[in-house]
Amino acid sequence: MTAPKKVGVQTVAFTSPPVILSTAAIVGAKEGQGPLAQTVDKVVADPYYGEDNWEKAERRMLQESLEKALSKANVKPQDVDYLLAGDLLNQIVSANFAARSLAIPFIGLYGACSTIYQGLAVGAMLIDGGFARYVLIGSSSHYSTAERQYRFPTEQGAQRPLTAQWTVTGAGAILLAAAGVGPRVTHATVGRVIDLGSADPYNMGAAMAPAAANTITSHLSDTGRRVDYYDLFLTGDLGFYGAELLEKLMREYGHDISGRHNDCGLLIFDRERQDVHAGGSGCGCPAVVTSGWLMQQFRERKLNRVLGIGTGALLSPVTTKQGETIPAIGHAVALEA
Repeated sequence: MTAPKKVGVQTVAFTSPPVILSTAAIVGAKEGQGPLAQTVDKVVADPYYGEDNWEKAERRMLQESLEKALSKANVKPQDVDYLLAGDLLNQIVSANFAARSLAIPFIGLYGACSTIYQGLAVGAMLIDGGFARYVLIGSSSHYSTAERQYRFPTEQGAQRPLTAQWTVTGAGAILLAAAGVGPRVTHATVGRVIDLGSADPYNMGAAMAPAAANTITSHLSDTGRRVDYYDLFLTGDLGFYGAELLEKLMREYGHDISGRHNDCGLLIFDRERQDVHAGGSGCGCPAVVTSGWLMQQFRERKLNRVLGIGTGALLSPVTTKQGETIPAIGHAVALEA
C-alpha cells in the first residue's frame, strides 16, 4: 500500500501546507561585515559573546535565535509542540543545552549543514500529519568551535587551500505553524546519502554537489515540475566550487538551473572583499541565510517559489583520519508564497 501523501520515490506533498510564521537570525562579526548584514536580527562582535568559551557562545546564539523567533510570533515556549534542532558540535550539544533551557519537547537532529532543511521537512510532516500545531526549528555553528573540532586549533594559523570554506558563526530559527501568514512548506524531498569517492575535507563542496543534484533531480521527477516552476534553487553551502559543479551535473541530467541557482555559502560573504576562500559553510550558514535573507525576499515579493536544498557533508574527524571518503546528503523543501 502506498503512503497517501507520498509523491513519487522520495517526495512528500503536504495536504495542509504548514506556514513559516516567524524566523530569527544572529551572526558573528565577520558575517556582520558581509552583504546580508541588514537581513539578520543581531550581529555579535565578540566571538565569545560574553561567555568563557566558544562553545557556550554558540549555544547562547542558538538559544537567543529560538527565543526571538517565538517572541516575534507572540508564541510562548509552552505552546510549542516540538523543538527540532541540531549543530556540528560533538553530540549536538548546542541544541541539547538550548533545549534544556527552553523545556520544549525536543528531537535532536544531525544532518551536518543540511540540518535546518532536515528540520523543516520533519517539522512540516509533524504538522501536516496532525501531530503538532507549532514546531520550532533551529541550527547553529561557530567558526572557532568547528575549527577546533574538525581541523586545526585556530592558534596554529594553518594555511587553508582555496577550495576550503569559512564556517559561519551564527544561528537561525524558524517557527512553523499549522495556520497563519507566511511562506508555506508545500513539499519535502528527503535525500539519499551519496558518496562518489571525494575524500578531501578541504573541498566539501565537491562531496556535497552530487547529493544536491540527486535530490533536485528526484524532486523534479517526483513532482513533475520543470526547472522554471521555481524562481530560485537555493543550496545550503556548496561554496564557489561546489555550486559550479552542481550546475554542471544538473546540465548533464537534463536540467539547466544556472540562471535560477544561488548558494547560501556565496550569499553570506563577499568573496572579493572578505578572505573566506570558496565561501561560507556550517550549520549556521543555511540557517541564517534562510531565516534572514530568504524570508526578506518573500516579504518583499521578490520571490514566490523557492526550492531550498540543505546540503551536508557527513564526515567526522575520526572517519577522515581513518581514510574514509565523505558521504553527503541533500534535503529539499519547497517554499511557496
